[in-house]
Amino acid sequence: MSEAGRVRLAADALTPTEAALRAFILTRLPADPAHDITHVERVVANARLIAEAEGADLAVVVPAAWLHDCVSYPKNHPDRTLSSRHAAALAIDWLRSEGTPAALLPAIGHAIEAHSFSASIVADTLEAKVVQDADRLEALGAIGIARCLMVGGALGRPLYSGDDPFCETREPDDQRFTIDHFYRKLFHVGETLHTAAARHEAAARIDFMRAFLKQLGAETAHAPPPS
Repeated sequence: MSEAGRVRLAADALTPTEAALRAFILTRLPADPAHDITHVERVVANARLIAEAEGADLAVVVPAAWLHDCVSYPKNHPDRTLSSRHAAALAIDWLRSEGTPAALLPAIGHAIEAHSFSASIVADTLEAKVVQDADRLEALGAIGIARCLMVGGALGRPLYSGDDPFCETREPDDQRFTIDHFYRKLFHVGETLHTAAARHEAAARIDFMRAFLKQLGAETAHAPPPS
């Protein structure tokens, strides 16, 4: 499972159907480096590996993974919680126009709707659980750290609290400090994962994140956070 983060899907290696999916999503991605084409490609790679390990239907998982962010509002957008619903609707319309079998569309739509944290939609199928897990792995590890820092910078938030960088004596407030997001949300992602393959990968990624925070503590003359 650990090779998922290293998989790069080259356009010329895709099947015709996936080439079309990739071409479409390139027209829909927001101007957000945390949700660019490399993010989508990693989610597809993770989803494929998890699906193969868990026996999920790739005919549902793969298109849902490619299109999960075809509508993606910024974190501070008033319609943020509707992103995945709007993405599912757009994806289904496009897939229908491309001749995707009608029997697959509800399952693909549900997998796209349910992938989002903010939408709070329960993943009712194995395929939806796979896509959700694949996307949530993006919040962890080296990629998760990089994406968290990019988003925090874009929102103009300080990296950490000078008084208590690692939330040892206060409640984490990720609306104020970027590193607080590790404690408010990211370290709990593993508890939300459905599949054994994703949970195994998440554990290794969280260990890496804790090592990063220890190094950050050393470099900023603060006591390293407890492991």
